Parts: sequence; C-alpha cells; structure tokens
Amino acid sequence: MIDGAFARWLAARAGQALLDLRGEMGFTDQGALKAAGDKVSHDLIRTELARWRPADAVLSEEDEGSRMAWAAEVNTEVVSRLTADRVWIIDPLDGTREFSEEGRSDWAVHVALWARNGSTPHKLVGGAVALPAQHRVLGTDQPPAYPPMTVEAATARGRTIRLAASRSRPPVFLTDLAEDVGAELVPMGSAGAKIAAVVTGEVDAYIHAGGQYEWDSAAPVAVATATGLHASRIDGSALKYNEADPRLPDLLVCRKDLASRLLAALQRHSGVA
Repeated sequence: MIDGAFARWLAARAGQALLDLRGEMGFTDQGALKAAGDKVSHDLIRTELARWRPADAVLSEEDEGSRMAWAAEVNTEVVSRLTADRVWIIDPLDGTREFSEEGRSDWAVHVALWARNGSTPHKLVGGAVALPAQHRVLGTDQPPAYPPMTVEAATARGRTIRLAASRSRPPVFLTDLAEDVGAELVPMGSAGAKIAAVVTGEVDAYIHAGGQYEWDSAAPVAVATATGLHASRIDGSALKYNEADPRLPDLLVCRKDLASRLLAALQRHSGVA
C-alpha cells in the first residue's frame, strides 16, 4: 500500500476505534474518556506502524518526551527521528475536549509522513486527516478539488470571508484582524477540523498563533497543500517539520488568492516583522 493510502487507512482505523470507544464509555466521565481516547488511538497507530512501516521513525503527541527540544548533540539512538529519512508525525486524537463532549464532531486523527528527500519546504509527502464523527477522511492520496469560487467572487456575491477560530484560545489580535479584512470568525474545535474546513471550502482561512506542536498541523498541512491551498507561518516563512524542537507555534492556511491580503493584515496586527 502506498504511503498516502496507508495514511488514510490508518487514520480511518483509529477514528473508528475512537467512535467505538465513545459508544462504549459514554460522556459521563469526560476526563476518563479523554485519557482513554488518547491511549486507544496512540496504541493502535503505533502497533500498525510497527507492523507495516517498521523501518520508519515516529513522532506522536503521546510519546514520552515528545515535547522536548532535543539538543544537537543528543544521542541519536534515543531520538532516532532526527537522523531518520522517514518520520510519521501523529496526533492520535486532535481535539480531546471536543471528543469528550456529546454531539461534537470537530475532532480529528492526524497521520502524516515527513521524508528527508521531500520536494517541498515542509517535506510532508503524505498524510490524512480523519474526521470520524463527520464520517469522512481527507487525504493526500485523493486530495479534494480546490474550492472553485475565488474569495473575490464570493465577496462580490455578498459572502463575507470566513476565518476559522479556536473556541478556547483564539489569538488576541484575531478580532481586530477580522475587522480589518471584513471577515467573520467561525469558532471550531480542533486544528485538524479547522484546516479541514478550509480544505473543503466551508471557511476561507485558519490563523493560529500562541502555541502548537508539529503533530497539530502536519497532516492537515499535507492535505491542504496537496489540495492547492497556501500554508505558512504567520510571517510568511515556510512551515518545517521533524525539527529538533517540535514546537511550531503559529500558522496560516488559506486560499492562495487570499494569502497576500491576510499576510499583510498579520503584519499590521500580530506583531510579526
């Protein structure tokens, strides 16, 4: 199975396991459901990667020490991903809060593959985002068609630009930026759900600043760029993955025809140079 199709299969498998877990446990004890969800999905993904891609390294949110910024002189036997040619970057359950709330569907499973010989700056060569409660998987093996209507055409027809925003931690400048560009903020749950909404054309952009890690965006960015969308840091620089420090605190994913306008607004409002 080629890597993109494998990522889709793996994300879908983990997503179904999470749906089953929700059904078994219910929502009475949200803390227990969150913990169980992280573990069930992580263990399933790790088991299948060990079986089908044993030579590849893995970076998962649920790995011990995953958030550590490793020094350059670290023993590479301990952190094999830093010298590996292929690294799977995994978020077993993106949006644990939403997963634990009955009726919410804005949570996801992220599976992405980084390759040292990748041809793009981010070097993500495959990926999939499962949205289990929405019964869909978006993947690089079958990237969705680029949303056909340009922002200019949509605006001319009276539709306001729509920006996906965090339910709980939106950037402090986002309200001012939205007012500047005449946009509407659309609160959503997980990063994967927000970027998926850009991919499908439900919203026009997602802006985040203030703290994320590589696994929060790797799979969604792989799918978004395969679809033809713009993805970068909020200063316009390239997103990079499998770095020694896995923190990747900000990003912009949007329609290409909106990128320059939003990057200029970000310069005015976010404090980036």
